[in-house]
Amino acid sequence: MKYLNSTKGIVLLEDGTVFYGRSAGLIGTSTGEICFNTGMTGYQEIYTDPSYLGQIITCTTAHIGNYGVDNDEIESDSVKINGLICKKFSQVYSRLMADDSLQNYFEKNKIVAISDIDTRSLVRHIRNKGAMNVVISSEVFDLDKLKEILSNTPSMEGLELSSKVSTKSSYVLGDKSSPLKVAVLDYGTKINILRCLTDRDCFVRVFPMNTTLDEINDWGADGIMLSNGPGDPSSMKSNIETISTFVNSGIPIFGICLGHQLLGLSYGLKTTKMHNGHRGINHPVKNLLTSKGEITSQNHGFVVDIDSANAHEDIEVTHIHLNDKSLAGMKHKYKPVFSVQYHPESSPGPHDSRYLFDDFVELIKKYKN
Repeated sequence: MKYLNSTKGIVLLEDGTVFYGRSAGLIGTSTGEICFNTGMTGYQEIYTDPSYLGQIITCTTAHIGNYGVDNDEIESDSVKINGLICKKFSQVYSRLMADDSLQNYFEKNKIVAISDIDTRSLVRHIRNKGAMNVVISSEVFDLDKLKEILSNTPSMEGLELSSKVSTKSSYVLGDKSSPLKVAVLDYGTKINILRCLTDRDCFVRVFPMNTTLDEINDWGADGIMLSNGPGDPSSMKSNIETISTFVNSGIPIFGICLGHQLLGLSYGLKTTKMHNGHRGINHPVKNLLTSKGEITSQNHGFVVDIDSANAHEDIEVTHIHLNDKSLAGMKHKYKPVFSVQYHPESSPGPHDSRYLFDDFVELIKKYKN
């Protein structure tokens, strides 16, 4: 077993705040927008979620790496985070089904990590100050050099990232003889979103993010899924225009996270960058249609403005986040279109919201018949 070396590590925030720790993962330097995730488990699924592209994640749970990695517990083909900051990074893993250590996994995926950081202090700081860029390094320790590197890091606001993770060519999943055909627009989809569709007897075709309505109609889709993904939705002008054609077509549509935000923009609603985002597996949401609560998995730094949704005569707000009353779900009053801000596939996370996939299937059946 190979253990962590004694190389020091450094975390420099955009506002000049510095934290010192130890190196983990790849020895190197990385930049991105800093964020934090409050989930106690599921780190491998989190790190492989394409929605995290461009971000350096701080894990608030004390131990990372203690159950290793499993080749089946992934949400995409590689690690998507720009880097990791944590308290304790464990080389020793105790799970029998693990295939490797997180250290080896990060080295193979070229991910820089910094451990032995006071993550409670760091999270309190960014909760107060808000989202900002950060540079982490286990090879450069001169603050002036790090500030220069950090100054060349683009802001997440206005940044389009989906094109970096969207599939370049379409592919299919599920049984070709299934009665329902669902087209998934891939802005950075998670594997378990696709599984939730195939598990409900849908034949799925995943399309590149710039696919047109004509291409979807040529395939004969019964429904359209707009996936999650990274970046600022307001930067995706052409995709917003294309989604308007989807909505006007009358095909049932289900949007998740970035897909939800793009739907909102296609309606003429506003999106805003949040102070520090929602990321974790224990976020409380209220379904306004049923008055029931659900504990949800979330990962987003942008949100559809709830006031603009409430003011739109064609849109009904269906879900709200109970911590800050932000918009968590909406539907079109006159078209078969609905969306949620969170991740109902819940991988990782509780399965309270998987009923939304059942609702989507029933909506497709209603309009298909």
